[in-house]
Amino acid sequence: MAKTALITGILGQDGPYLAKLLLEKGYKVYGLIRRYSNPSFDNLDYVGVTKDVNFAEGDLTDESSLINVIKNVRPDEVYNLAAQSFVGSSWEQAKLTTEVNATGVLYLLNALKYFSPTAKFYQASTSEMFGLSNDDGYQGETTQFHPRSPYGVSKVYAYWMTVNFRESYNMFTANGILFNHESPIRGIQFVTRKITDGVAQIKLGLKDELRLGNLDSSRDWGFAGDYVEAMYLMLQQETPDDYVVATGETHTVRQFVEAAFKSAGIDDWEKYVKIDPRFQRPAEVPHLRGKVDKAKNKLGWEPKVSFEGLVDMMVKADIERYEKKIAQK
Repeated sequence: MAKTALITGILGQDGPYLAKLLLEKGYKVYGLIRRYSNPSFDNLDYVGVTKDVNFAEGDLTDESSLINVIKNVRPDEVYNLAAQSFVGSSWEQAKLTTEVNATGVLYLLNALKYFSPTAKFYQASTSEMFGLSNDDGYQGETTQFHPRSPYGVSKVYAYWMTVNFRESYNMFTANGILFNHESPIRGIQFVTRKITDGVAQIKLGLKDELRLGNLDSSRDWGFAGDYVEAMYLMLQQETPDDYVVATGETHTVRQFVEAAFKSAGIDDWEKYVKIDPRFQRPAEVPHLRGKVDKAKNKLGWEPKVSFEGLVDMMVKADIERYEKKIAQK
């Protein structure tokens, strides 16, 4: 009998890639969506799975709706990818960020505890929980958390609540501490997609500058399509655990910019990039680099797409988008 999976945040970046992976493995996939007046299925369309996904209405801030979904779907696996996930907005929307990312996880875990206690649960944790902490330049499963934003703080709460339900109720709950992962369907508000979108417009003569904040921040960037495989593998283990998912390599925002302009065939990138103080964070996380030994050794997982391949993939996808828009005019 086919397994049933429930994915929250299915309209975001990771949800479509995960849905595609699970559908290819024969799962019946449900996606939790809020009652939008006009929901966008563009990301699911991009990976070609919209027609194969079943949708259930619910909201992480509404516990009763989550109970109804769990009772109706009775999932074998739940992947909680829903979040207010833009770090920059979490200062202006700290309450909403907390309600969705922290309290919402508690609501979902409670719904599972009472109505589907044997379901396996995956929580999308984040490298932003580490903040300033590191061990010999890396962040691993035992590195102390020191979040530097309301987003990071909310995710620390969700992380420990996931651990607490595992230890208190013997539930299969796992945290995937994912470092930055990108793709052609990354939200335009994130710096990587902002860069590739801007480079595509400059390439096609649609704009003449790209405004950014701190070019010296360094991140461990991977491909979302690779990272969802790690999520799946975590829930196929005999015992639940927590794993860092990363590439183990770091690149600065400046290097990302250079690679993006190079992919578009533009050499003199400096004349197009303007530093704008509006895009500086109140508290910056200067360096993130994941120690991924545990995921490699226990899950047999490792990333397939290189940093250069990721940037090139994103730039080419954005150029193609704008070429289609131009052709339609």
